[in-house]
Amino acid sequence: MAVSPSVREVLARRIAGEIILSGKPGVTMRKWRELFVVSQLGLSEVMHVSSSVISDYESGRRKSPGAKFIRRFVLALLQFDETKGGRFVREFAKLTGSPSMAIVDLREFHIPVRIEYLCRAINGQIIVFEEDGGSIKEINGYTVVDSKCAVEVLSGYEYAQLFGVSSERALVFTNVENGVLPLMIVRVCGLKPRVIVFHKTMPDEETVKLAQYEQIPLIYSDTPTVEQLVKSLRKLYRVALRIKMGRRIKPPPKIST
Repeated sequence: MAVSPSVREVLARRIAGEIILSGKPGVTMRKWRELFVVSQLGLSEVMHVSSSVISDYESGRRKSPGAKFIRRFVLALLQFDETKGGRFVREFAKLTGSPSMAIVDLREFHIPVRIEYLCRAINGQIIVFEEDGGSIKEINGYTVVDSKCAVEVLSGYEYAQLFGVSSERALVFTNVENGVLPLMIVRVCGLKPRVIVFHKTMPDEETVKLAQYEQIPLIYSDTPTVEQLVKSLRKLYRVALRIKMGRRIKPPPKIST
């Protein structure tokens, strides 16, 4: 069973997030290390640190690890598992494979991003405006979804995972064979995104009517490939990060593919 990079990324985010949010990060680190069936010595060799460092964190003798150490810890677990044939990652994929298969990319912006900038990034054309005449709103993230895969393998509960940490995002649907189906996903989920994007499939009349009924702005993107679409969205993500760090950019740049 081949495991896609997205599965590893989902697992890495889960491990790191659980450690960061844990009241006892050392205990959580130990839990994940044992789940991966790796000793403190084996993990320390992959991380190029002393085994006592791992022991001190797990026992609480050291203060909570910083973000850089947690990242090294998570990557070391995945690297160790890969040398053993990727057993744990494959098992994780069996349990959570459906969402990760359907989600091509998912990001949370560091600052709200105006839909106008999203359109510039992905060469988007607004097909359905908002009822107030198309006033520009902001999104806090985006999810790129393989529409066909989502319809085939996701359950109603799993649809909610497309929304990341906020519904105020763009749901970008690729591989759209029937334009109505992405709108049906939104209706089944019960959560409304800030905007829906169709990649390389112009919404038909029925889809437009449904988007208008649901009061969800609809954008068409003619970016040549999914890879270029994701690349452009990630550039937009990095632009938002630079602005968050104080490097203001005026006017907002047109993101080329």
